[in-house]
Amino acid sequence: MYLNEFLLVALVHLLAVISPGPDFAVVIRNSVSGGHRVGLYTAVGVGTGIFVHVAYSLLGIGLIVSQSVWLFNLMKLLAAAYLIYIGVRALRAQPVSADQPLTTASQLSARQAFIQGFITNGLNPKATLFFLSLFTVVISHDTPLPVQAGYGVYLAFATGAWFSLVAMLFSRDAVRRAFNRLGHWFDRLMGGVLIGLGLHLALSQWLKRG
Repeated sequence: MYLNEFLLVALVHLLAVISPGPDFAVVIRNSVSGGHRVGLYTAVGVGTGIFVHVAYSLLGIGLIVSQSVWLFNLMKLLAAAYLIYIGVRALRAQPVSADQPLTTASQLSARQAFIQGFITNGLNPKATLFFLSLFTVVISHDTPLPVQAGYGVYLAFATGAWFSLVAMLFSRDAVRRAFNRLGHWFDRLMGGVLIGLGLHLALSQWLKRG
């Protein structure tokens, strides 16, 4: 009886997850620089981060965050600081020797890649707004909590699956070699993108006021 609602949730999520953002940038960067293992662990971290948003949406904490300007702004600043941090690290990338194996280009361990993906998604305020809208507008208040939790499990799995596909595509040797022709400049470019996203996030409230 909740099939129509689930299909609507799945469609809205699909449109949101395929749009470029911090998660997309981090998965691509780690996949190109570290290979499919690092990329996949990053993707799994992003998917697992969805449970953070689902949990506070089900508990109602998200409503408190949406009503507290300073708390939401603090979360935005934390997310921006983290994006800028990993962006600066990427900007410091050094040229890789031509005869160095592709799989050693990244210094990230599987655990570090997972944590990076998890934090990037978990602190993403755009994801907060998306899940607040999803659980207050798209999903009916009459929908039983176990059913809503089931939606959350699907959203986490679908997000992880999508970014795993992205990771597999960008970690292919042919793709990585094409990107690696630019060497450390690609890493620095992605670092610039992440810093730009972080700055835009940190300054968005002032830009809106202007």
